[in-house]
Amino acid sequence: MSRALCVAAALSLQATSALAAKATVVLYNEGKLERPAETVVIPFAAVKKALPDLMFDQVIVRDAHGTVIPSQVTAMKHIHKGPAEYDDLIFQHDLRANEQHVTVTIESTTTPQPPFASKVWAAYVPERWDDFAWENDVIAHRAYGPALAEPLAGKDQMTSSGIDLWTKKVPYLVADRWYRKEHDGLHTDTGEGLDFYEVGRGRGVGGTGIWDGQKLAVSANWQTHHIYANGPVRAIFELTYEPWDAGNGVQVTERKRFIVDAGQQIDEVQSTFDFTSAPGTDGTLTVGLGLTEHPAAADVQVKTDENSKIMAIWEKYKDQPSHDELGTGIVLAPETKLAGFARTTPPAKGRPDSLLLVKVKPGETVRYFAGGAWKPAGKITTAANWNAYLIAKARRLATPIRVEVNGAPVSSSAP
Repeated sequence: MSRALCVAAALSLQATSALAAKATVVLYNEGKLERPAETVVIPFAAVKKALPDLMFDQVIVRDAHGTVIPSQVTAMKHIHKGPAEYDDLIFQHDLRANEQHVTVTIESTTTPQPPFASKVWAAYVPERWDDFAWENDVIAHRAYGPALAEPLAGKDQMTSSGIDLWTKKVPYLVADRWYRKEHDGLHTDTGEGLDFYEVGRGRGVGGTGIWDGQKLAVSANWQTHHIYANGPVRAIFELTYEPWDAGNGVQVTERKRFIVDAGQQIDEVQSTFDFTSAPGTDGTLTVGLGLTEHPAAADVQVKTDENSKIMAIWEKYKDQPSHDELGTGIVLAPETKLAGFARTTPPAKGRPDSLLLVKVKPGETVRYFAGGAWKPAGKITTAANWNAYLIAKARRLATPIRVEVNGAPVSSSAP
């Protein structure tokens, strides 16, 4: 063999050995539903089974055209010494209603891959009285922490476990920068959006309480926080609340896990309630999942749907033209039984909460989705659009995609 042929053969062998190992993933859309920004969650153990040499930071996901898809691998349990533990490989894919299945590939590379620009963000913000804030590319939120309830907070002092909402009309992350604005700047739209939603002591967008049929018993500000994942596709964090009196001598604690995905108007919330049942009762409590109405500032439409297990509010603001129109909503997970709807009676000049009701046993977790959509963002512009969005989400939850890796079925917790 000539020297030239030997060199060519050696280069060919090197190129072959350098080729990435691949696994084929098929996503089955058996519900034949439109699924924009569908989040796919594959247990990392299933990926490792298909690609034994795969390293968590040497993963590339490609669509059927070979285009790289942003992805992340979660490691929710920090292990300082010993082998690391990885939970899931997460990425997103758009599926059209007429696509019964799509194929993507997972590649194992030989070098670490740089992180993708994140579309989600979650952070503790101590400089604003212990806020905890989060956002994705379409909407932002915050929850109030322990420092805000203390006298040192001065005129800002407030006790509330309601969930705030910040409107935005740009796809990039803004919340961290908005915290650098002064108070009036945060409440003024300079082109990106603004904070105008009023929570007070209400439930805001998905806050909870215990409903006795006439009034809602609610917790104080969150007490502890923990971030498990922070992008680029998904953020996961928990907030815990100290015991509060739910009536009949029953003390309740709550732990809320939030799952924030890119491209979604509503976040997944998993609220776990611990309590000792009162003697002579059926052992359950009724949890109210709330949305705050603003009748003094806006024309309010409330829509409930027992079949889809959704509650939607659409508000046309009259007080400030820049506030425009805003939708807030809740979708109950399909495995959770709906116990009805209710509405609180506020004090004079107060704001009522519309409630979606669920009965829980001690230690039980309620899974639901809560969020909002602002008309100036241009994605959802009418009450009908908002209702349709929530109903479509409920349908996708009821008929999740099916996932196979190299022909083997795997469980995907895609919301």
